Amino acid sequence: MLSDRMVELARLLADAKSRQDVPAAMRLLHHDMVLETPAFGTVARGPEANERALIRFFGSFPDYSVVIEGQAAAGEELVCWGTVRMTMTGDRFGVAPNGARAELPVFIRFEFRDDLIVRERFHFDLSVLCAQSGVSTDAVRRTLFGVAA
Repeated sequence: MLSDRMVELARLLADAKSRQDVPAAMRLLHHDMVLETPAFGTVARGPEANERALIRFFGSFPDYSVVIEGQAAAGEELVCWGTVRMTMTGDRFGVAPNGARAELPVFIRFEFRDDLIVRERFHFDLSVLCAQSGVSTDAVRRTLFGVAA
């Protein structure tokens, strides 16, 4: 796949997610799609799991937006970096956030197959998100990963 097409697909996905448009995002994903978010310890495989993951994510961060500021491509892989802005809401993480909109750097690695995105690995610093949201990183990690975290 040409790097221009990979960038186009990544930007289309970023735009769809910034609008919280799950159907538009799903149209860009391969049926074997794997979405990994290491900060949350989550992996979604396949269309149903990816749709549930997006709906749950937007429920926790209803004003999520991402701006891709740069990218590099090699083979069938693309790495993008930029800035996400999002407000932590609800009690998904076992804490009471302060309602402030967080702004933090993000690094996203994509893989492609059949002119669609087949893998996304979404990296950000959980402690930065927690600090800007006025919550304890340790408390969030306990909710996400259990007592041993």
